[in-house]
Amino acid sequence: MLSMKTTPNHTGVKISGDYFDLDELNQAIYKVIGKEGEYHGYEGSRLRILGVSYEIRHAAQGDRNVEFVFNGLHEHMKKQHGFIAPDKNIYFSVEVLWPELLYAAYALRDFVRLYGDKRGDLLADAYAPVIAKFQALVLECLQGHVPKEEYAAILEAFRKSPSVNDYAIQYVDMLNLKYIGMNRQQREKSLSAIAMKLALQDSDYQAFRKQVISAAAPEKRPIHEIGIQAEYPEQVEW
Repeated sequence: MLSMKTTPNHTGVKISGDYFDLDELNQAIYKVIGKEGEYHGYEGSRLRILGVSYEIRHAAQGDRNVEFVFNGLHEHMKKQHGFIAPDKNIYFSVEVLWPELLYAAYALRDFVRLYGDKRGDLLADAYAPVIAKFQALVLECLQGHVPKEEYAAILEAFRKSPSVNDYAIQYVDMLNLKYIGMNRQQREKSLSAIAMKLALQDSDYQAFRKQVISAAAPEKRPIHEIGIQAEYPEQVEW
């Protein structure tokens, strides 16, 4: 079963599941976000989500964390059915930064809408529900780490958040790096504010986006192609 829990230092979220859980999520992501260039104005957000998907795929391949989880098979069950079997399953997991994961959850809302517009009726669709579960798990994990009133405001912002069409994805990098640079207590206090900033695209984001547009203007480049000057640390204390 796919699950999420915050990391010990509140730097991010550990996404866990068996191979089939993680593969199902990845296949749903690939299907919903479409092919390169399919949705005009969403290429930056698509690449951002693919970054999360990349980590999940490598986790499923055993390149990240591997752990054993009790599968519910007790000794009396083995005796009752007369077989020998392990009582643990292999689970794979990977950590993703909180701002990164929140943005992916927000952005996928737009992609599900675009996917639905293209496909039509989603009643018999197997992919959109997987994305909905992923988004619900992210928000559920967030709920345990922000005050009740602030969580209600975040949910409302999530429902009404503006489109991520032509989003300045470098803003997610800025929030990621700022969040990494905090200590645990600072992260706990700032998490709800970061969630709101991502959902509402506030004045700070708008000012940041104008700077990115100015940087892209001389060569008429898409804004998602503009790089950032800062670098991520080689090691993150999760």
